[in-house]
Amino acid sequence: MDMPSGKIKTEEIVDFAVGRVAEFPKYTTQIMNLANQNAGGTRPRVVGQMTDLFTEFSGRDFDEWRSWYLQRYPAAIDNATERVYSMLLKLREAILQIDKPMIREWVEDLVLVKTFTGLCFQEALLARVAEMKGTSYRLADADEESQGIDGYVGGTPVSVKPDTYSTMDMLPETIDVQMIVYEKKKDGVYFSFDF
Repeated sequence: MDMPSGKIKTEEIVDFAVGRVAEFPKYTTQIMNLANQNAGGTRPRVVGQMTDLFTEFSGRDFDEWRSWYLQRYPAAIDNATERVYSMLLKLREAILQIDKPMIREWVEDLVLVKTFTGLCFQEALLARVAEMKGTSYRLADADEESQGIDGYVGGTPVSVKPDTYSTMDMLPETIDVQMIVYEKKKDGVYFSFDF
């Protein structure tokens, strides 16, 4: 027998919990979210750690929650609003600088440059490790790749894997070569190896 299933819209949950649903003009919430991400307006240091606060809250309805929260953080909503608004003004200035040629350059950078460099970073890692070890490197050929080898540093077969690789369950392959483990971050690729 199939289990019953259903769907409840986010707006319905908000209406049920709060009794009203805020409505905003099209695209405005996306812009405010972007401004907030850049400004950090609703980070815990500004508005508090919300999950912890809600756990402490013993009330039952939205009005009680609002009152309870504002007693503890009386300036938080205003501070967050100021941060987001200030960033929004900066974004408004930036938007005025964007024209079609800039958009084309950005699209080319995203589609061509970042794709190419993203796909080439494996070789860059092999080259850097070889440089650190004072030796040469080469990429694996198709047969070697089928064995899980991405390249060679000196005469050592090497596989290049993300730091999350070891946590991936039920991997079909067992790679019996040295590893270069990396983590991609905003400012670059961090890596380690032990050979």
